[in-house]
Amino acid sequence: MKLILENLRKVYPNSAIGVDKINLEIDNGQMAVLLGPSGCGKTTLLRLISGLEIPDSGDIILDSEKITNWEPKSRDVAMVFQNYALYPHMSVAENLEFGLKSRKIPKLERADSIKWAADLLGLSDLLSRKPKELSGGQRQRVALGRAIVRKPRLYLYDEPLSNLDAELRMRMRGEILALHRRVNGTSIYVTHDQVEAMSLADIIFIMKDGRIIARGTPKKLYENPPNLFVAGFLGFPAMNLIEGSIDNGIFMSANGLKIDLKKGNTSFNGINVPAKEMVLGVRPEDISQDNSGPLAGEIISIENLGRNVLLLIKTSSDDRIKFMAQGDFHIGASIKILLSTNRVFFFDKASGTRIA
Repeated sequence: MKLILENLRKVYPNSAIGVDKINLEIDNGQMAVLLGPSGCGKTTLLRLISGLEIPDSGDIILDSEKITNWEPKSRDVAMVFQNYALYPHMSVAENLEFGLKSRKIPKLERADSIKWAADLLGLSDLLSRKPKELSGGQRQRVALGRAIVRKPRLYLYDEPLSNLDAELRMRMRGEILALHRRVNGTSIYVTHDQVEAMSLADIIFIMKDGRIIARGTPKKLYENPPNLFVAGFLGFPAMNLIEGSIDNGIFMSANGLKIDLKKGNTSFNGINVPAKEMVLGVRPEDISQDNSGPLAGEIISIENLGRNVLLLIKTSSDDRIKFMAQGDFHIGASIKILLSTNRVFFFDKASGTRIA
C-alpha cells in the first residue's frame, strides 16, 4: 500500500512543534526508516499516521484514501511499540488473538491466523506461556506477531529493539527484515540508531527539529550527504569535520592546517572561495596511513575494533583527525596520513548546505 503525507503539521498546546510541513511518499512494499536524534519528531509522525494523534493541518493518504481524521481502528494500521505492550495476564496465543477478536473475526479464521503468525515467528511452542515467562527476544516476537496476524495495510515500528542487548538487537534486525519481505508489507521503522537504519532501509528519511531534511537510499545518503547534519549524523565512526576555507585548491583550517586538494583530484583546481567559511568533511575510511603522506600528527586515542583500530591524531595545528588502520600503535607515537581527496566534501558553515 502506498502512503503519502502532504504538508503534515502538529503543534502542541505549549507551542512546541511536533512535526512541520512533512511531505513524503512510501511505495508499496518498501521498508522506510525515519532516522534522527531524540526529540526530532519521529514518534510524533508515527502516532499521526496511526491515528493516535490528529494533525493540525495536512493530509495522510493511504492507498489513495484520505485517512487523516479516521479513528485508529479504521485505518488498518498495526504498530509495534518499544515496550512490547503485551497483556501480562494473557497467554501468547491470547495476545495474538486479541486484535482479531476485537474486530469480530470468526473463531476458525482467528485460529488459522494465529497458527500462521506463530509458525512464521517460531512461536508455536510458546503459545500457552505468559509474557513473564518469555525472554526479551521472545516478547518482541509476540509483539511482531500481534501486528502481522491482522495482515494490515501498513506496519509501524517505534524503536522496537531499543530494550534489547546488542547481540539480540542485531539478530532481531535480521528477523524483522526477513519478516517484512515474507509478508510483503509496507513498513515505517523509527530509530535513532543509524546502523539500524542503514541495515534495514530501502529509503531513509532523516529528521531534525520536526522536519525531513534529507531522503534517499542508505547508499546515496552515505556516499553523497546533502548537508552538514547528515554528514555528521550518518556513519560510524563519524565523519571528520574541519572548519576552514579554500584558496586556489588549498584548504586551510581555522587552526592553520593546510591540505592540498589538487593532488590526485584536478576537480578542485578551480575552487577559490577564501572569504567563505566552510567545513571540510572526510570519512575515517577515506584516510590511510602513509609514511610519505603530507599530514602528520600524534596519536592521542586508540579504539580497538577487532581487526581494525580507530586512531585519533592531533596535528601540529591542533586539529583532530580520526581514521581506521591496522597494526600495533601506541599513544604518543607520530604518524603520517593521506586523504583520498576525491572523497572529500565541503559544506557552507553558516547554512550547512553541501558545496562540493
